Amino acid sequence: MTETEQLSLTEENAFNLSQVAIQLDQAREDSTQLATALERNMEVWVAMRIMVSRAGEALQQDTKDNLIRLSQFVAETTMKYGADIPGEVIDTLININLQISEGFLESAKA
Repeated sequence: MTETEQLSLTEENAFNLSQVAIQLDQAREDSTQLATALERNMEVWVAMRIMVSRAGEALQQDTKDNLIRLSQFVAETTMKYGADIPGEVIDTLININLQISEGFLESAKA
């Protein structure tokens, strides 16, 4: 990618989700880094919820509803556990991010 190329909004969302998934995975053993990664993950999902609510006809309603539900799950889960989040719940957040990222990239190809 050259300096003049820019990511589409869909590609940017996919990139952010995959980046924070990596941060979550790498922060497992350090509670300070994990807290930062969890906060960043929530920021990404809040931004996505805002984007989805403004998407108009660009997204199907069931897709919007699913993304909003996932963003609520991420927020509720993060608030419930904080930096004391169990490893299997971190795995769940990572998998959600990677699956949604992949879905965004697949839809960008179509």
